[in-house]
Amino acid sequence: MPSLKPAVFLDRDGVINRDTGYTHKLDELEILAGVAAGCRQLIAAGFELIIVTNQSGIARGLYNEHDYQQFSTELLRQLNLQKVHFLAVYFCPHHKEGEIASYRQECYCRKPQPGMLLRAASEHPIDLTQSYIIGDRPSDLEAGENAGLKANVLIETGKTITAEGQAKADYVAANFVAATEWILTDFNSR
Repeated sequence: MPSLKPAVFLDRDGVINRDTGYTHKLDELEILAGVAAGCRQLIAAGFELIIVTNQSGIARGLYNEHDYQQFSTELLRQLNLQKVHFLAVYFCPHHKEGEIASYRQECYCRKPQPGMLLRAASEHPIDLTQSYIIGDRPSDLEAGENAGLKANVLIETGKTITAEGQAKADYVAANFVAATEWILTDFNSR
């Protein structure tokens, strides 16, 4: 059995790319400053990178899984060109108040539930206790906490930072570069 590796779980919209609100159109794709460089630093330090993203716009009927896949494929292509490779991408299309019946449900994969993170650990040799999550909402950090991650980083490049988010965060980062630097320092200090 391969040895377990640490991972950094990344929310997508507001962390990796600009959040335009139910972001799914290719012409809305804008990778945020510092993301590629930060990801390369994390990879060089031995971290696996995994995207975990709630995509309730699918359940709400705002776009479909094909639209989501097209956007994700292009995002990954652009990052691959910058030498950034992700171990896996997980998404939750569900919402309990969705318009599309097949997606209208309370599920275990939608953050703050830890389903996507636990699935990643069951499918890949990931050590959750040595892993981190970078998110822009309290629900991202709760998912990390619920999965038993080492630490949760709240990033200021997405949604407005709330007192709830600050309380759940081990660190609040102004941007992706600051988040990366904190993770590398924290990982090497424990």
